[in-house]
Amino acid sequence: MLIIEWLLLIFLIVCAIAVSISSNLLNSIIIFMSYSLVMAVIWVLLRSPDLAITEAAVGAGVTSVLFFLALRKIGQMGHKDGEEK
Repeated sequence: MLIIEWLLLIFLIVCAIAVSISSNLLNSIIIFMSYSLVMAVIWVLLRSPDLAITEAAVGAGVTSVLFFLALRKIGQMGHKDGEEK
C-alpha cells in the first residue's frame, strides 16, 4: 500500500507543476480535475470519506464545470479554427 501512496503523491506534485506551466487553458482544467480526483482518493486512504466526497464533488465537479463555462464565455472553447465567434 505504501508504494501506491507514494505514486499518488508524486502524481499530485506532477499535476500541480503541470497546471502551473501549461499554456493551454483547457489542458490546465483537465489536469486540475485529475488532481482533485487523486486528492479524493488520498482522502479515502487517510480514512476521511467526508473530505473525499467533498473534494470529488466540489474540486472535480462544480469547479471544473465553472471553469468550462468560463472558457466558453471568453471564447477559448467550443469554436473551431476559422469559425466565427
